[in-house]
Amino acid sequence: MIIQIAADCEEAQLDRIKSEVQAIGYEGTDIETQFGKYIIAIGKKQFDIRRIGSMEGIKDIHRVSDAYKLVSAKWKVGETKVKIGEDLFIGDGHFQMMAGPCSIESEEQIESTVKHLVNNGIKIMRGGVYKPRSSPYSFRGLGIEGLKLWYQTCREHGIKIVTEVMQVSQIEPMHDYIDIFQVGARNSQNFNLLDELGKVDKPILLKRGISGTMNELLQAAEYIFSNGNERIMLCERGIRTYEGAYRNTMDLNAIAMLKEKTHLPVVADPSHGIGVRRFVPQIALASVMAGADALIVEVHESPEKAFSDGQQTLSYREAEALYENVRKTIKLRGELV
Repeated sequence: MIIQIAADCEEAQLDRIKSEVQAIGYEGTDIETQFGKYIIAIGKKQFDIRRIGSMEGIKDIHRVSDAYKLVSAKWKVGETKVKIGEDLFIGDGHFQMMAGPCSIESEEQIESTVKHLVNNGIKIMRGGVYKPRSSPYSFRGLGIEGLKLWYQTCREHGIKIVTEVMQVSQIEPMHDYIDIFQVGARNSQNFNLLDELGKVDKPILLKRGISGTMNELLQAAEYIFSNGNERIMLCERGIRTYEGAYRNTMDLNAIAMLKEKTHLPVVADPSHGIGVRRFVPQIALASVMAGADALIVEVHESPEKAFSDGQQTLSYREAEALYENVRKTIKLRGELV
């Protein structure tokens, strides 16, 4: 059960609400986010919901049977739109494309990519300065100094930054230089990290675990929400299966299902989803038709020279064709739905 507390609820009223929750045999947890106050009440006893819903100080009350309460679509009217910047949103009819290299490599690469994005009307640049690599001998990013360099160029051109944070100690030094914290597949159940990201007022792009279920993804999002941050986006990036013909199995089913299960925006990552450059555009367009609120794709001036993930990275020419086709597909989706 989710109890939404009214903005003008007085302390005495709140105490009475909590007492009533206890009286019906439920255990209540206080949640305060940047947008509201809630009590999550957990219990199995049957009762007349009007007993609590009619109390002073309550904005609304909802029965939610899902284990994940706050990210469930069962209580919130309409979809959530996440504010990225002034007049820049993702979700609830606001579609965005995010593009950039797997890894931030140099000042020249940053400037080239930013120019490409500006020329194509893309307002969010992806890239990694801390890279979780399977081999400890692979390139693992330029770190905070690379991020500062990247930030300076992007700010000059009005481009927002999404990049991966790998551990709690990185949140504070990264905070002022990024617009979206990305939680990668390997950290999707790093609950200490999720707890701390719940305490920052920055959008979070939460990727599905390498072999994670939808339920696990939604529960991970609940960690962030329940710690105070409602600005969450979920990302389908493919899962590991028995199939070895491509990098991952892009679960298009999950995009459609997540749009029904949660009010949060759903982002698709076709680059990691299939991991084969020539198929990325098709999977991207399929993701759009499945209902994705945004795409995040890997783009590089010379993919064959990329420090990482070149095999799944689009060239500028390939990316420009994709952007055009995505815009056509968005229009078609609007006509069909």
